[in-house]
Amino acid sequence: MDFIETNWLLILIVLALAVAIAWYVFHAARRTRVTGETRDVLDEGATPAARNQALIDAPAATAPQVSPPPAAPTGLAGAGEGVEAAVEHQQLAKGAAAGASDDLTRLKGVGPKLAAQLGELGVTSFAHIAAWSEADIDRVDARLGRFQGRIRRDSWVEQARLLAAGDEAGFAARFGNIS
Repeated sequence: MDFIETNWLLILIVLALAVAIAWYVFHAARRTRVTGETRDVLDEGATPAARNQALIDAPAATAPQVSPPPAAPTGLAGAGEGVEAAVEHQQLAKGAAAGASDDLTRLKGVGPKLAAQLGELGVTSFAHIAAWSEADIDRVDARLGRFQGRIRRDSWVEQARLLAAGDEAGFAARFGNIS
């Protein structure tokens, strides 16, 4: 009894703490349930969302076209950028005009999505890839988004050189069979 009389405040605090923990465990930790009847656009029979209707009704995209060269900046600031952009545009135009289009998915590491992305950049032939310099690789690689780093990792330039030269046996020996 002496213990209770001397430590009654401490016992009261522990009891209050125990009640708070029990309330949290049995009541407050329960998850809230949604009981309303709302329809989602993904529910069966629901109509498509209005914001997506324009995309659904839009005509199919056409083949990528080469845009006109960007205007060179005036003055000395950025002069190199204007020249680089003009040269890049000329290279893309030559590739598009030549009409030489190869199946880029034959390159190891290039799938349909990446081939389409390369086509949008104007890269359509093995000869084009085989002629890339380190600067060209850096420039194209910077535009590949989540595919960055694939050019060097998968040795696209070497693969393209073999395929552009028609060396199927050399390609198969170095990179495996063509699928």
